[in-house]
Amino acid sequence: MKFTAEHEKNNANLLEKLRNYSEEITENDHTIFLKIISTKLDKWQINQIITPAEIFPRQKYVLATHWHPEFVPMELNRERIEKMFPNRKDELIIPTQHNEFMTYGSYTGAEVDCYASGFHEKVQLLIHFESGKLKDKDTMLRSMLAHTRKYRASQLFDFTNSFTKPVEERMHAASKKTGIEPVAVKFACTVVKKIQWLLDEYWDKVPDFSLRNKLVRNYFDALRPEFGHQFIDRVQTFVNEVKKIVKRNFPLEYFYRASEVIEEVRGIGGGIVIPHPEQFWPILLGRYDVDGYEVWNPQSNRYTEFLIDVVNEHNKHRRSSSKELLILMGDDCHQGEKTRRKDEQDPEKTEREIGLQPAWDALNIQKKLIRGGVTRASVIDEYRCRLSG
Repeated sequence: MKFTAEHEKNNANLLEKLRNYSEEITENDHTIFLKIISTKLDKWQINQIITPAEIFPRQKYVLATHWHPEFVPMELNRERIEKMFPNRKDELIIPTQHNEFMTYGSYTGAEVDCYASGFHEKVQLLIHFESGKLKDKDTMLRSMLAHTRKYRASQLFDFTNSFTKPVEERMHAASKKTGIEPVAVKFACTVVKKIQWLLDEYWDKVPDFSLRNKLVRNYFDALRPEFGHQFIDRVQTFVNEVKKIVKRNFPLEYFYRASEVIEEVRGIGGGIVIPHPEQFWPILLGRYDVDGYEVWNPQSNRYTEFLIDVVNEHNKHRRSSSKELLILMGDDCHQGEKTRRKDEQDPEKTEREIGLQPAWDALNIQKKLIRGGVTRASVIDEYRCRLSG
């Protein structure tokens, strides 16, 4: 009885807060918005970045060709890496921000969204360069990345319009899928309307980095102290379902074709890797001019052993004039997650670390890697050689 009474009291308090939640923009709304678009790091955030949860003294080779610095300064990323792998003998570390070049040490990279016309699907490519090769040669490629970044940002507005117009079929489908209560749907629509208004208000101060769907997630997370984790979790589930619908319906023809991106990258002397191919497996049949496949990723690891077999078999029967496909693995680490408060972090994403790919050391996978003569050290040597060629 006591539990029931307390539960009813909490529900009553929540309903009262929802009734009193202003549909007008408040001072607190301005504060929240400016905070979530800020790239300035507080001391506690810096400490979280430079203090890894675990140290790996036995890992001697660090290979990281798929990770996202986001807004975390490179010197802080470097400090974290140095602490995590204190006994490393060699490394190849290349950042791959979404549709934007970023540089770490002697290397520059990006993860590019593009369009595979052969099977009508969005795919991604990791592109890597020795930084010196980009000087005076990359004008076209940078313009392509800028266009893609701008087009990807337009998805955010399609996402927010789903709540503010609203797009009834998306609202209905997401409500049905999640079973969310009407009062929570109304709350979500009110909050997103505020986000849209604040975007317009502060447009000249909003960094490109913030123009992503995560902006909506982060704003709702900032409301947890007021409305509680349980309620915001339900709202986030609904909001995320709407996002999935938007992404499924996002037009693809405005992306550059994968072949166009590859042509530009090769013209500058860059390397190309297909990341998490199991998410769009037909790309493996496209015979694209790439250096290798990412056979393991925290979110793409169901077919790791099969993909290693595919690469080994390709290399075994390749023509003498063609180069071997490399086997790579990606940590797909998003460093911005390390700047969030512990109770707001996505645990699955927070566990990802630059250069940490446990599959290299899994005994069943090692058996297959040995058959292909593949180690982290050998991949570092070979890919570095290709990038310098």
